[in-house]
Amino acid sequence: MAAPKLMLDYVFDHEASRPDFVFLTQPTGGGKTVDYTWRQVLDQSRRMATHLKAQGFEPGARIAILSKNCAHFFMAELAIWMAGGTTVAIFPTETAQTVRYVLEHSGASFLFVGKLDTWEAQKPGVPAGLPCVAFPLAPQTAYESWDAITARTAPLEGRVQRAGTDIGILAYTSGSTGEPKGVMHNFERITRASENMVENVRGRIGANSPNRIISYLPLAHVFERAWVQSASLVAGSTHVFFAETLDTFVQDLNRAKPVTFISVPRLWHKFQQGVFAKMPAKKLDRLLGIPILGRIVARKVLKGLGLDQALLAGSGSAPIPAELIAWYRKLGLNMIEGYGMTEDFAYSFNSTPKINAPGCVGVPLPGVQARISEEGEILIKSPGQLVGYYKRPDLDAEVFTADGYFRTGDRGEMRASDGLLRITGRVKELFKTAKGKYVAPAPIENRINAHAMVETCMVSGVGQPAAYAIVVLAEDIRPKQNDPAVRAEVQAELTELLKKVNSELADYEKLQMLVVAKEPWSIENGCLTPTMKIKRARIETEVGPKVETWYASNGKVQWA
Repeated sequence: MAAPKLMLDYVFDHEASRPDFVFLTQPTGGGKTVDYTWRQVLDQSRRMATHLKAQGFEPGARIAILSKNCAHFFMAELAIWMAGGTTVAIFPTETAQTVRYVLEHSGASFLFVGKLDTWEAQKPGVPAGLPCVAFPLAPQTAYESWDAITARTAPLEGRVQRAGTDIGILAYTSGSTGEPKGVMHNFERITRASENMVENVRGRIGANSPNRIISYLPLAHVFERAWVQSASLVAGSTHVFFAETLDTFVQDLNRAKPVTFISVPRLWHKFQQGVFAKMPAKKLDRLLGIPILGRIVARKVLKGLGLDQALLAGSGSAPIPAELIAWYRKLGLNMIEGYGMTEDFAYSFNSTPKINAPGCVGVPLPGVQARISEEGEILIKSPGQLVGYYKRPDLDAEVFTADGYFRTGDRGEMRASDGLLRITGRVKELFKTAKGKYVAPAPIENRINAHAMVETCMVSGVGQPAAYAIVVLAEDIRPKQNDPAVRAEVQAELTELLKKVNSELADYEKLQMLVVAKEPWSIENGCLTPTMKIKRARIETEVGPKVETWYASNGKVQWA
């Protein structure tokens, strides 16, 4: 009996059976693009693999990629695998300090530098003497270029074999709860998880339907790496487009016309706010309710977002308000929520056409086992389960139960009848107010985030008489928030929002106030992780000196 195929087996099969299929489309500036077929992708990867093997690295050597999403990220990863190495991807927005930490902690032997916006600030994080190669879209560097190396180097021949137990990916977490941790994934597990992802998508869009997808969430994050890159490497028939810049994103979407599209809650919220900036929410809602016209309006809205051909849309990485999913479904977008993490290669729960509900993340995917602990923590066994944490056997001992389930750190509730899961918060995010009761911030934040005036928020209040929430106003409101009329409107809306949210909460959960943040939270100012999750400790530290004053003033809506 033949051994089960691994990731590189699939890739070599595509090279042989569909050499001229356009696999990747890369924008190169000025509205121009370059297409890469499977034949061209593998030719480039094989040439770079020859170069890497010539360096004499030990088997399993960690080879890093610091780059935004681009075609050469895919090619470099394949080259690393063919050369016997392990890929270490670094978030392209990381500081020099974190870049250095990941390179040193992983023991990286080599670095690919690619498409970046802040390279000059990141460059000091690269240790002196570390061999580096620059991708074609990289900023100006002193490193030898990818093109120069591949032009003079012969391609590696044959079908390279890697053992299923070899570590293919060392994925560093985004650091929302402290120092990034290196999560080890081997070829056997990432392949089995990716095969299931492909079947999941084909079951939604049709087994023989062509699939187009746009890659723009960081490939250093497991969500994009698994459901976009790895799934496309297994499928072979997916056409992957890349985004050029944030400013061209709508044009990039309209070029790709994705059939499947995944995003994170913060971006789904921003897309909605962009729609509301062009048409007030109440007017749009009224139009959507008119027969025939409503369908025309909904189609126009989706076309404006570049999603009019999307048969499947997904949200993951963080909780999303149920109202937001319902809004997109009202537009006719087949939107589902899923649940996964770095430690299970983003493969654990997904909604199905029959079993789904806004506010729930679905049921266990094929091969996944799950249960809720006595403490309310979600425990999972997944085909994509991590091998362990790199250099941290102490963490391995902490996160696995005696019978091999992974402790997710998330709290949840599973419906007994069908396993439908609802996330109720993070175990470590629970905090006590002065009333002595634990408050779970995530469900309260979801209620607040559903309001059109709010971009995002954070609930806090450790040891205080009651919890409070800091809110970041929507992007279209922020520039006008100092206008007295606008401020009065915001004040009135948020007062009503506070009243509504509190009416749905237990007494010990009720918020004392909403505080409007002085400036938006971003990756650049350190308040968001590279995957746009809020860094609670960082924000709480920043506002700490003001908290007592807010409570003393006793106002329902305050301005930081």
